Amino acid sequence: MPPAPESRTDDEVLADTDVAVLLRYGLTQDAFRTALFGDGAVAAAVTLDRLGVLPRSVVFVAEIVRSGGLAYAAGLPESLPSPEPAAVLRDWLSGAAQTATTPEAESRAARWLEAVAEIIALRRATRENHP
Repeated sequence: MPPAPESRTDDEVLADTDVAVLLRYGLTQDAFRTALFGDGAVAAAVTLDRLGVLPRSVVFVAEIVRSGGLAYAAGLPESLPSPEPAAVLRDWLSGAAQTATTPEAESRAARWLEAVAEIIALRRATRENHP
């Protein structure tokens, strides 16, 4: 059995991870997919959680991506309830929309957003149980 990976702080994950780049390439290139759904999802969740985004808001955006596509979701003036996180998410989605032009890539984007929402929910539950 391989050794457990070293723990990293939220700040270390954020410093080492460019969510926009991982999203742009991870949706279309297999070599980046593990990093996108690993560190990329964690970094996105940390970022959005720190901005006060609720998991259900991210799930809602995933549904928009699934129904209308990345470009449509990126073009929404307020994809999230608050302006600052909406701008962050818009930047990520608009970059991804430039390369992820197939239905499979857009489906992956929706699944990634759902993964981000789940991580946010887990972080919140952990904080509630360990004040």
